[in-house]
Amino acid sequence: MAEKKKTGAEKLREKLFMQNKNGCTAAGEKTVAQADAFCEDYKKFLDSAKTEREAVKTAVRLAEKAGFVPYDPKKAYAPGDKVYVNNRGKAAIFAVIGKKPVEEGVRISAAHIDSPRLDLKPNPLYEDSELALFKTHYYGGIKKYQWTVIPLALHGVIVKKDGKKVEVSIGEDKDDPCFVVTDLLPHLATEQSKRTLAGGIKGEELNILVGSRPFKEDEGSELVKLNILNILNEKYGIKEEDFLSAELECVPAFKAQDLGFDRSMIAAYGHDDRVCAYPALRAALDVKDPDWTAVTILADKEEIGSEGNTGLQSKFFVYFINDLARSQGGEGYRALSHSQCLSADVNAAFDPTFPDVMEKRNAAQLNRGVVITKYTGSRGKSGTSDASAEYMGQIRALLDKNDVIWQTGELGKVDMGGGGTVAMYIANLDVDVVDLGVPVLSMHAPFEVVSKLDVFMAYRAMLEFYKDKAE
Repeated sequence: MAEKKKTGAEKLREKLFMQNKNGCTAAGEKTVAQADAFCEDYKKFLDSAKTEREAVKTAVRLAEKAGFVPYDPKKAYAPGDKVYVNNRGKAAIFAVIGKKPVEEGVRISAAHIDSPRLDLKPNPLYEDSELALFKTHYYGGIKKYQWTVIPLALHGVIVKKDGKKVEVSIGEDKDDPCFVVTDLLPHLATEQSKRTLAGGIKGEELNILVGSRPFKEDEGSELVKLNILNILNEKYGIKEEDFLSAELECVPAFKAQDLGFDRSMIAAYGHDDRVCAYPALRAALDVKDPDWTAVTILADKEEIGSEGNTGLQSKFFVYFINDLARSQGGEGYRALSHSQCLSADVNAAFDPTFPDVMEKRNAAQLNRGVVITKYTGSRGKSGTSDASAEYMGQIRALLDKNDVIWQTGELGKVDMGGGGTVAMYIANLDVDVVDLGVPVLSMHAPFEVVSKLDVFMAYRAMLEFYKDKAE
């Protein structure tokens, strides 16, 4: 049968319209298989990096295995050298020295490794009605009701007065106990059900149940609390006042899992933003002899505004660039002014169950590839850097040239809400920057969803960004 001849309109449509295919179809079976394989390692990273401290520890271990060494600001480095900076165990920089002088600019991928969670208060342990509980203060933007009646694990560090640091991880191994925030049974929740969804669970009701048996001697008060402290003392050598110098975080005890009959997605805690942090790290580990120095930043505190000395509003990254440029006889501010950055952060994926919050023509979708977000912010673009057309054009050309599947996205309808990333803090250093990351369903929930293909395309985008050749 003869092939139907295309009309003039069909030919023109092919020439002028954007092609909008499902990424799995466009990529082909070989690339999909590569994405699946890449994500097996990503799932392992997620399970070993449920807090910012664990993410840094895991990243450093992987980097050292790949030949990275601690950065020495007094030393001069040659092209191809691999160095890292560990900022207080909660943020890190990984760099591969390029052939071009640092003063001519570097290529940066900046992701964050903190995620929404429940932090223990400084004085957390109490007993009420012969039950022992922890008081918490939630961290980042959460829907509080989502954190009830799910298994929780306790991670973090306790620093004793003598300076000894005790690492804690309880609830991840199959033989470990878990913890939980309880909720009312429906039969008794008549008044609770009258609350708004946002107030269905209040912040001070996010109390974590940790024990119920009293100390073996049955005289005295708070015997259940005493029993818990005795268990902690025997296991970790701590007493109640040591909570005052601790950073303890309760996170979901779920493991990362394949999602769907076709195993095309991953459900896990902490995709935001470790789903960008891991590809950014892997890109730094995998790039060979780049023209521009390749720099991956894994930052803390993004979920609460990037404040503090491990967040990207601090100067730890600037100091690193200053030292690196100075070691080559250059100036850090010139290096930054000539630099380019991919702010590696997630965007909201279109959810057909809740279509009203999205403007579909400009919303990201699962399996359409990595998302370029020209601006984030809220309403009138408040709190964003808004990438230039010139830089958008450059990144667009780079991705197309290297067959990276990508899409654009916004964070919801104009007047619906919005959010921010670290992009504006990088841009404030006079760096060209645009957001690039993975679309996520159920963002900030204890169990988020991403597409394996999109994760792999984020890695491909960052790697090609680092590999890009000077003209």
